[in-house]
Amino acid sequence: MKRPNYWKGLRVTLAILLFVPILLFFVDFAGVLPDQTSKLLHLQIMPALLGGMAGILVFQFALALLFGRIYCSAICPAGVLQDIINRLFCIGKKKKDGTRRFHYHKPLNVLRYSILGLTFLLAIFGVVELCTLLDPYSNFGRIANNLFRPVVMWLNNLLAEGLARMDNYTLYQVTISNVTLFGVVSGLVALGLFIVMVIFRGRLFCNTLCPIGALLSLVSRYSLFRISFDRDACTRCGSCERACKAEAIDSRGLTVDTSRCVDCFNCVSSCPKGGLRYRFNPPFRKATERTAPASEPETRKEASARAPISESRRTFLATGATVASSLPIVSAIAHEVGDPAGHGKQMRLRRRKGHEKWPPIVPPGAISIERFKDICTGCQICVTQCPSHVLRPTGLEYGLDYMLKPRVAYIDSYCNYECTVCSEICPTHAIMPLTKEEKATTQVGIATFFIDRCIVKTEGTDCGACSEHCPTQAVHMVPYEGTLTIPRVNPDLCIGCGGCESICPVRPERAIIVKANEVHKFVEKPKEEEVKKVEIDDFGF
Repeated sequence: MKRPNYWKGLRVTLAILLFVPILLFFVDFAGVLPDQTSKLLHLQIMPALLGGMAGILVFQFALALLFGRIYCSAICPAGVLQDIINRLFCIGKKKKDGTRRFHYHKPLNVLRYSILGLTFLLAIFGVVELCTLLDPYSNFGRIANNLFRPVVMWLNNLLAEGLARMDNYTLYQVTISNVTLFGVVSGLVALGLFIVMVIFRGRLFCNTLCPIGALLSLVSRYSLFRISFDRDACTRCGSCERACKAEAIDSRGLTVDTSRCVDCFNCVSSCPKGGLRYRFNPPFRKATERTAPASEPETRKEASARAPISESRRTFLATGATVASSLPIVSAIAHEVGDPAGHGKQMRLRRRKGHEKWPPIVPPGAISIERFKDICTGCQICVTQCPSHVLRPTGLEYGLDYMLKPRVAYIDSYCNYECTVCSEICPTHAIMPLTKEEKATTQVGIATFFIDRCIVKTEGTDCGACSEHCPTQAVHMVPYEGTLTIPRVNPDLCIGCGGCESICPVRPERAIIVKANEVHKFVEKPKEEEVKKVEIDDFGF
């Protein structure tokens, strides 16, 4: 009879308390959750590393040194997502209770530590592409933003339509506007990678490809609390090995690879005799555990149950080949439809007409394009939370070093004059926190007016929409021909908010477009006009 596993219950409870709010924060399109929920994102290790948040790093490493890789089993949303996939896809050999069966495999240390070293070496020189592609939190963010969120919004629209037919308008229709095809493809690739690896090898991603998992393995191998065998109680039934999704338990040698163990406690709960325990067991006691008593000769059935290393290598190489073969497809899609909403088309038209290729507009608080590229991991939490929906994930239209990172696109809306949401929730501080006063004077770009496209010239009619929607009075109307007036831009007042560009009626190329500043500048806030008080002695007739 299995003993109750309180450690597993505690781990599952902690995982739920952290995973559910993070998932809801990504899919919350109505802004129901409080902004303080974003603080949970700051517990992630890769954003803390890139953002230089030493306090978070010390806390996470201390946690791993004390208790092992609790981060991978309860704090990392990608790790919890893999556990959910593992529950949903119980395939292969099954026991009577329907759980998965795994087998011990030797760690691929050369591969995982090579990936770790290369990832951080490139990051030191400002090349964060591997961080972007392999960071578990950022991959979860892309899955949540590009797959889960649109599904939730679609279900909301179905319910809203059904309720409206019954004269119930509790829900309202929403538009799925900030998801690009390349973003969906990147989410599908990340989710497919998780599914394939979980189905065939459990936590293979966490123990081979994930640089955070490899980093924590260097610390967790010296953890003070760890899972270890009780040799007197162990019957060598192999239940623990079959339950270990990290494939870190050798039931014949009675060893647990603590560098790969993610502290899920499935092995402890599967042991019928209490042969495995999670207890205080510092590393200097490890030498006594390595000396296992002589075991009986391995039977043919046990030998066949233990998957050979060559088979595991073939599985991994096949998975890697599948992912690698998908990259050219992803690149092709990115070039063609990475920006289906219009800005990419405008850029291609500009190049055909001889205009230079304009850089992407990065959010206020990013300081500069180069700094933003060096720190942002493309988790896309700012994309989900932008109330104006002006942030969009990119493909490869701005190069490999800007892939999957957000840009500002004034397609259907503009950046609210005093909105600072993206700067408040960015976990890496790629978008630095701004006050409303700082936001109102940060110049991310300057509006550029093309007179040959303006309907005032082409059609000889009044417009002035751009001037009316400019919050800083940078765009104002000046005399043109006869009674007609035409826009003029004052670059000393323009902050590049896109109010003018988003409202311009000219298509396909708008007559006024914001050109990005590669380094953000600051402008003076326009002075408010003084209202003169007029005293009236009588009725004023």
